Amino acid sequence: RNKSFETLYLIGSALIYLKGPEFLIYVSGALSMWGDRMWHFAISVFLIELYGHNLLLTGIFGLVVAGSVLLLGALIGDWVDRNPRNKVAHASLFIQNISVTVCSIVLMLVFSYKKRIEEIWDGWLTVVCYTVVIVLANVANLASTALTIAIQRDWIVVITGYNRGHLAGMNATMRRIDQVTNILAPLAVGQVMTLSSNVVGCGFILGCNLVSLIVEFIFLSRVYRIVPALSIKPPAMEHQSYLEKKRERKPAAISEENTSMHLQEISRTPVCLHRLRGLLSTCREGWRAYYRQPVFLAGLGLAFLYTTVLGFDCITTSYAYTQGISGSLLSILMGMSAVAGLLGTVLFTKLRKTCGLVNTGVISSCLHLVCLLLCLCSVFAPGSPLDLSVLNIKNASDVGGMTGGTEPESYISIILLFLGVITARVGLWSFDLTVTQLLQETICESERGVVNGVQSSMNYLMDLLHFIMVISAPQPQHFGILVIISILFIFTGHTMYFLYARKVKKKPCTNT
Repeated sequence: RNKSFETLYLIGSALIYLKGPEFLIYVSGALSMWGDRMWHFAISVFLIELYGHNLLLTGIFGLVVAGSVLLLGALIGDWVDRNPRNKVAHASLFIQNISVTVCSIVLMLVFSYKKRIEEIWDGWLTVVCYTVVIVLANVANLASTALTIAIQRDWIVVITGYNRGHLAGMNATMRRIDQVTNILAPLAVGQVMTLSSNVVGCGFILGCNLVSLIVEFIFLSRVYRIVPALSIKPPAMEHQSYLEKKRERKPAAISEENTSMHLQEISRTPVCLHRLRGLLSTCREGWRAYYRQPVFLAGLGLAFLYTTVLGFDCITTSYAYTQGISGSLLSILMGMSAVAGLLGTVLFTKLRKTCGLVNTGVISSCLHLVCLLLCLCSVFAPGSPLDLSVLNIKNASDVGGMTGGTEPESYISIILLFLGVITARVGLWSFDLTVTQLLQETICESERGVVNGVQSSMNYLMDLLHFIMVISAPQPQHFGILVIISILFIFTGHTMYFLYARKVKKKPCTNT
């Protein structure tokens, strides 16, 4: 009987958990991350295929995406703050998935009737199709940014009841889901596109997005219903954002004469110009709100870590190819990197319990920097293609680009590089989770959206810098210089965090 009671208790507990908000958020987040990772991989391939295996469209798309979040991050965050949580989540979810769906349909038509489309309007219809694809993909990314801010920076905090231990566990689990989907989602859509065609790949993405839209909508709606705190926002901010509230702090006692003059000025100003002024004012106030946060230095330090070539993006993988590393070996290295990232999430939860949140960031920073010393050593190790003479303009024209795949004299340099990149992921993801939770805990609820929106803008700004670095020094012989610059940026970022940690420790002790 005792065993039967224990079995029933376990089954009951499992059912309660499966119906609870935590599990529903995990499933919804997994579907959202799966769609994002799958789409980001596929759109890059599709744009290359559309433009005859040229990187121009991919480069334009990357620039548009980064520029949009950089300019609109504060506005997106302010919109998240101003509106009820369920409306923000549903609107972001709908816009994101519908944009991807429509974009997939356009791509299917372009791939199916490409020759006919190129003959219409002397080829200008093709340009229109490219523009539509890039615009829709960019809208989907902006909606995804809004959804991430809403769910991962706000909903999770409320669901955990502001319990720091519970919050750390949910943050770590969401990051683990992200790491797993980062491997499996591109692999899945890549296999579909390889075994069939780009048209079938578009159809696969379309179907996945429609299913994801329905499931996420149902799950998020249920979470909103079973967690009453989500429907409550700070009293003063019920229908106002922090920025609107700040504008109201201006002196209310204005003379009738000044009021009439102000109204006349508004009436003379075109509506579009007046709205533009309002948007610019919102952006300015959003950046000011970000700057005055106690956790500003930690957030800025995290953003500096985005200016790096020491990751598994197209830059590093292209360099590895020039050094004789095969595609299959690269995929294995990417898998090892993901495992290291998962270990980073485990390290974060362990360190936070034993050392506290702020000290976890310090330890993670030190671990990250120590591992990157291997990358620094790779620049001067045997087999490194570093050649400072190519910086001379006269000699630069004689050097080829990142083409080939020739075997180097020694593999010591490339081994040290990837050993450093992979092991550094442990400290990197632990540090990322630390700063994420500091932002969640420190920023007041009424400013949570706008500050995280500006943080996203900062991340994209620093990411843009790393692409500018590569454009300025594109040869394999330059890569060692890019590694050194990347390490300097990362060191600067961690130094900012050390300054933040020192500042916090000087204050009266708090439970972190």
